[in-house]
Order: sequence, then C-alpha cells, then structure tokens
Amino acid sequence: MTARIIDGKALAQKVRARIADDVARLKAEHGIQPGLAAVLVGDDPASQVYVGMKHRATEAAGMYSRQLELPDDTSQADLEALVGELNADDAIDGILVQLPLPDDLDPQPVQELIDPSKDVDALNPYTAGRLAVGDPTFLSCTPYGVLELLGEAGVDTVGAHVVVVGRSNLVGRPLSNLLTLKGNDATVTLAHSRTKDLAAVCRSADVVVAAVGRIGLITAEMVRPGATVIDVGTNRGDDGKLVGDVDFDAVAEVAGAITPVPGGVGPMTVTMLLQNTLEAARLRRGLPRR
Repeated sequence: MTARIIDGKALAQKVRARIADDVARLKAEHGIQPGLAAVLVGDDPASQVYVGMKHRATEAAGMYSRQLELPDDTSQADLEALVGELNADDAIDGILVQLPLPDDLDPQPVQELIDPSKDVDALNPYTAGRLAVGDPTFLSCTPYGVLELLGEAGVDTVGAHVVVVGRSNLVGRPLSNLLTLKGNDATVTLAHSRTKDLAAVCRSADVVVAAVGRIGLITAEMVRPGATVIDVGTNRGDDGKLVGDVDFDAVAEVAGAITPVPGGVGPMTVTMLLQNTLEAARLRRGLPRR
C-alpha cells in the first residue's frame, strides 16, 4: 500500500473534544445547553443503530439529547405535528428526522416543516438554497465531514479538480456546492450514472469522492497516481461486513491518500451534526459563530 490513510475516527475524536469544550464554555458563560432531538419512525435496524450513535455522541458532548421513537404505522399528520412541537420547544436547537421513513410517509414535507434555524441535518430546501447561492447557514453533515477530512489531510482544494461521483441531495449535490464556495475554490465535476466515460473523468481529478452506494465502483484504473480518494459509500458485502464504493486495496496502491470504510467519512458525519447543533444553539440566541 502506498496511499496515506486519512483516519476519520481520529479526527472525529479531536473535533468532538473541541465541541465538548465549547459546549462547556457555552453553559458556563451563558447558561445554555444545546439540545438535539432525533425522530425515528419504525424499527429499521440500521436506522436504530444510527440514531443510537447520535444519541450517545450528543450526550458525550454535554448536550441535551431527546430521542423520539414512533411506531411504524405513524401517520403523516402525526409526524408533521411532532415536528411542529419540536419547532416550538426552546430546549431543542436541532431537529433531525432519521431517513429512510416507512414507505407510506413522504419525507419532503416533513423536511420542509423543520424550522430552518433548527435544520442541523441541512435537508430543508431553504438551507440547501442558502448553500447554493453561496451564503450557507448549516452545512450538510457528510459533505461538511468530507471537507474537514480534506483539510486534516492537507489537501488544498483551491484550484483543484474534484470529481464527485453521485448526485444525491444528501451528499453529491451539497458537496459540489460546498467545494465551490469562496475559500474552498475547487473546480467540481458532478458525475453520475449517465456520465460518459466515467473512468476518464475520474482519472482527470486531483480528488475523487465516491458517493453512489455501489461496491467496488471506483477501481485503480480510474484514479490518477497520487490523487486523493474519499469513499463515502456504506454498503454491506456478501459477508455482512461494511465496505465502501472504492476497491480499497487496489486503489490504495495508486492513490496518494484515501479514506477507509469503516473509519473514514462515517465518524465525521455524526461529528458535524454535533457542530451544527452547537452553532444552532449560539445563533438562535444571537451569539456569534465560533
């Protein structure tokens, strides 16, 4: 292996320690404890694991955590009413509704109901629109984590060509917008399933971000020697183990730096959710960002 491993677990621990210090200072100086509410509908095992992780991380940071578990047969009206209650609850600074929802529930109107000042998951169209026009409020947690990982690895995005493979509203689209903001200044190609000669497009990149959800999509032949590869994919292999979108062993022989799965982007997603919640608590009370 020639690639340097970008350790998301180590960076997450460092950032979470800083967040915990900031939370303690906010309590001591202003009597404010940031609060995060996570809404889980149904009994999807993966969603239960994710919400549990977020709950534990929130409490470990010194924040108030409220975990709301609703049955699988919850109605659209009842879910939207709960979001309205959380919007009005001053103890709650951040609201997330864990996706996916059961098939008979529509997530879009639920996300649109979340107060933009509490939209720490950055899925409200208002929040996405602010990012698109270059004046963001909260940054989408996974793209935010990717940016932090690039910075930790010493990857300068200014003038760099970044190819983002995947155009989802959770990762690909917001990450593309984030990378082009002033200060990041990357030249971004947003690739997807209909991109012609995807391999050639990826080989032209200084940084490749894989965010599709397809095992082994990015092969060594698709990566320019020395390029940085960020693997956002989370897939279950035939053996049940978690794997990414990148053929890790082969690509690591070519890339200059690479994130593993697990232990790369994943820990940073939850970490940046905590950061957003901390920022929400400050902004909602007229305090400046840190």
